[in-house]
Amino acid sequence: MHKMILLFKAPADIEAFEAVFAAQHVPAITGIPGLVRATVTRGIAGPRGPAPFHLIHELYFETLDGMRQALESPAGRAAGATLMAIARDCVEIMFAETWE
Repeated sequence: MHKMILLFKAPADIEAFEAVFAAQHVPAITGIPGLVRATVTRGIAGPRGPAPFHLIHELYFETLDGMRQALESPAGRAAGATLMAIARDCVEIMFAETWE
């Protein structure tokens, strides 16, 4: 299993960001082909203080090639454009392989 991990730093206005995230970004990912599962986690704390990220959004795909194809699809590109429109300054993106 492979996943794209979106790590969101805390924005200046958390309430406004979460509202836009829920209203625009979450619906945009639903059309991505091959998406097996998606999770959103809110960071609440780290061992030594505040959590380094406010939200962690994980998009799961069966294979790395499948993930790449999904992200290059029209729905994947549209979701990426939505993401950049709302979170360009506060998101870090990485790909990972999951061992279960």
